[in-house]
Amino acid sequence: MLGFFESIGHFILSMLEYIGGTVRLLANSLGFLMRGKLRVGLTINQMSFLGVNSLLIVLMTTTFAGMVIALQLAHVAVQYGVGKMVGGSASLAMARELGPMLTAIVVAGRAGSAITAEIGSMKVTEQIDALKMLAVSPVGYLVVPRLLAMVLMMPLLTLFSDISGLVGGSIVANESAGIPYQVFWDSVRRMTLPEDLMKGLFKSVIFGIEVAIVSCYQGLTTGRGAAGVGQATTGSVVISMVVIFITNYILSALMFTGA
Repeated sequence: MLGFFESIGHFILSMLEYIGGTVRLLANSLGFLMRGKLRVGLTINQMSFLGVNSLLIVLMTTTFAGMVIALQLAHVAVQYGVGKMVGGSASLAMARELGPMLTAIVVAGRAGSAITAEIGSMKVTEQIDALKMLAVSPVGYLVVPRLLAMVLMMPLLTLFSDISGLVGGSIVANESAGIPYQVFWDSVRRMTLPEDLMKGLFKSVIFGIEVAIVSCYQGLTTGRGAAGVGQATTGSVVISMVVIFITNYILSALMFTGA
């Protein structure tokens, strides 16, 4: 019994230490941003790698997610005589929840793991120590460009996700339930408010910050050897996804309760 409580205590302490480390890393990164110490070239390269190169897989994921939503909603809606609401319902689901969350999960799996693997490899090969010897801050050189790129690109990816999900949903609603495209898109325009879209994009910014900070922190705290890099990369994806789901619920409860 004593060992059980000890394991719980160790877990809680480790979790608090991890949270403190990530918060400290975020604070240091924001300090560089506030002082205007930006590496524009590195940031643009990261925007291309983290954002542009993730676009195709994000579009594929969210298109089929929108198709599934429409497939489930269309037949039930037509059966109960509310087929005109399918487009709006799918739009609200994509704009508020699925667009930001699925985009963040895909980016965490693709780009977040790559960030951790790259920085982790630099850590185990002592390249980060070399940066410190050259008086170059690893936070300013490695973390800030990735954080800024993620914050800038995540809302754009989410916007494309929302559109692709609705396009896929409109096709499925038309083919499977006979809902005309005009009816579908009219419902989207009537039921979706600009604030729904903006709140979803705000979510994506928060998710982008979380994915970038967790991925970079995992890389900077990588253990020795190839095994350490592999463990850090796996942990990066898992922790990012858990944090995204938790944060998504909190933000939804704060922004959409009663909406």
